[in-house]
Amino acid sequence: MGCSAYIYASNQSFWPMKQLWLLFILFVSCSKVAHAQQPITLEDIWQKGTYAAKGIPGFNFQNDGIHYTLLNDNRIEQYDFLSGAALGAILDAATIKTDAPGWKGEMDGYVFGPDEQKILISTDVEPIYRRSSSAQYFVYELKSQKLSRLFEGDAQRDARFSADGNKIAFVVNNDLYFKDLQQNYTVRVTYDGKKNEIINGFGDWVYEEEFELVRAFDFSPDGQFLAFLRFDEREVPLMHMETFHRKAYPEEISFKYPKVGQKNAKVTAWIYDLTQKKTQEVKTGGDTAYYLPRIAWAPNGALCLTKMNRLQNHLQLFLANPTNMQCQKVYEETNKAYLDLHDVYFLKDQSGFVLASEKSGFNHLYRYDWAGNQQAALTKGDWDVTAFYGIDERTGRVFYQAAKRSPLERELFSVDLNGKHGKKMSKEKGCNDANFNKTYEYFVLQHATLNTAPQYSVYTVTGKKVRELEQNAALQQKLQATGIKPATFFTFKTPDKTQLNGFMIKPQGAEYTGKKLPVLMFVYGGPGNQQVLDQWKGNNYLWFQMLAQKGYVVACVDNRGTGARGEAFKKCTYMHLGQLETQDQIDAARYLSTLSFVDSARIGIFGWSYGGYMASLCMFKGARVFKAGISVAPVTHWKWYDSVYTERYMRTEQENPEAYAENAPVNLAEKLQGKFLLVHGLADDNVHFQHSAELANSLIAANKPFESMIYPNRNHGIGSDGARIHLYTLMTRFLDEQLMPSGQSK
Repeated sequence: MGCSAYIYASNQSFWPMKQLWLLFILFVSCSKVAHAQQPITLEDIWQKGTYAAKGIPGFNFQNDGIHYTLLNDNRIEQYDFLSGAALGAILDAATIKTDAPGWKGEMDGYVFGPDEQKILISTDVEPIYRRSSSAQYFVYELKSQKLSRLFEGDAQRDARFSADGNKIAFVVNNDLYFKDLQQNYTVRVTYDGKKNEIINGFGDWVYEEEFELVRAFDFSPDGQFLAFLRFDEREVPLMHMETFHRKAYPEEISFKYPKVGQKNAKVTAWIYDLTQKKTQEVKTGGDTAYYLPRIAWAPNGALCLTKMNRLQNHLQLFLANPTNMQCQKVYEETNKAYLDLHDVYFLKDQSGFVLASEKSGFNHLYRYDWAGNQQAALTKGDWDVTAFYGIDERTGRVFYQAAKRSPLERELFSVDLNGKHGKKMSKEKGCNDANFNKTYEYFVLQHATLNTAPQYSVYTVTGKKVRELEQNAALQQKLQATGIKPATFFTFKTPDKTQLNGFMIKPQGAEYTGKKLPVLMFVYGGPGNQQVLDQWKGNNYLWFQMLAQKGYVVACVDNRGTGARGEAFKKCTYMHLGQLETQDQIDAARYLSTLSFVDSARIGIFGWSYGGYMASLCMFKGARVFKAGISVAPVTHWKWYDSVYTERYMRTEQENPEAYAENAPVNLAEKLQGKFLLVHGLADDNVHFQHSAELANSLIAANKPFESMIYPNRNHGIGSDGARIHLYTLMTRFLDEQLMPSGQSK
């Protein structure tokens, strides 16, 4: 039944004009809802993809800068970047004639060699963790049309060409190999690789998750050396998970996972000399209680290693000589809290490198020579650089993204290598991102706002639009037809005068009905993260809109500790994760309760991962404020999370026991007053089910009723085999039952 309003005046005194005017506005706004084609449903979002935004396929740019390739229907097809014209297939898997063992005629992925005369094809790809996978690889030579198998044996990982394209390095069963394509022989570089003991050439679980380091090997520019990292994780404690596949016994998965204060893998750097056939350890100095999160060759032939202490507040760059393994320190930085990890960009003219730093109080780009002397501050100001795209060294232009105008937006800029002649490259408000071709003459601009799905266009670096790729106009029309109401941004000040940013989605006519409406607050809140951003949020945005159609106010606030507002704002939560952030969310709920259309007795909160941690804390510390809460995959005590992430922000429990205890949900369960839903995946390799099991134990011991749901075989994302719609159906029902009066949910 739709929303309606009537004006009745027969035999009655006329109503005041102000009331009549408000009723007229209400009538118009409610009529729009009544005539909506169809409200958004959970099936639309999580099953049918009715309102899914269209993206563009990843551009595999070719060396000339004006062509790119795509994998379509098992064919590598070439396109003109400027016109979009299809130029035909470079390789059609169906036409390959080969006796290569294991070839099934299917391509999962591909990468060209440096001269684009060879193609490395991956098949039978199997995911491992968040970013890693294994595969079977084949090499196709375009000139001879010959296909050969890279390695006849177990699956390979992270195969990569040498700079001359004549060799490919890869990892099998934790050992590093390379194949000489010209001479057709394979060399096994290491022999000690073993699961859960020694890893050669790729990162362990915590390096992959927290440093985003998967491949940990690389050929030198001249192809004479092969550098790699070796992880000795024999002393790292094992983590066990069980999966269930209708067999007599569950399948156990075990992997090394270093938690707070536990032993990390001992990581060392090595260089294999292809000429002398000898492997030597790089002399990084000191013990192994440090991190080596980056390994890369500089253009001058030296190996660059990024070294950080375990607390991650001391960073050094070393250049290693591959002939004698000696290291020279070229850069050093310390911080009273912690340092974020950034990639080093080496200038091809061998004059130095570019690196990001927060040493000014905001994240900016700097150019250094090889003695570590600063040559130029490429960017400066009270705003953060949020992405670095690279350098066109022919013109000396540096390309980057920044939150210059507002922390809620992202703009594109370029500047000379001397820090002069800065230029803004994007025009639209909202969030802009770029993907440059290899010559830095053109780029794909992605633009979106909180209420507008991504739009993609090709531009020249001088700012001329070449063509539009995808505007998602059809999606915007479909969304408008549902009667959704755009999200709006707001700010407020906490009692201690801290200004916080938020966004809100309100039901139609919320300000005029006189009704008090329930609120769902969505939170993440972790260090450096941002949710209050003028950027498309995909399915979560659609779910929020669906809830608004049902009569909810949906709100999100970025607390202290979040990103794009400088170092001081981000690092004020150091050593006390959860304390200031929770207080800010409680203050945000109290602010929302002052709004005329909000029912202060019906405020709920929902979060996932760090947001699940926050939702739990808010339900316990803000027990008088929040009526209901949903916590998905939460951290419930930092002592059970991984060493790299937690120690970066909290140090160890031994160093910081009070903060660990005071902000651990498992220690606060007796404070629960509202309704609480706890959700976790049993196969979560990131935030282990242990967290929710321990919290459940605490709630039971405190005799606190709660609801829970476990998802067997599902990881941190709880997304496979129908789990996502099941979860969102569960959460929607829970909110309706706890926050929406009977019969009022639409």
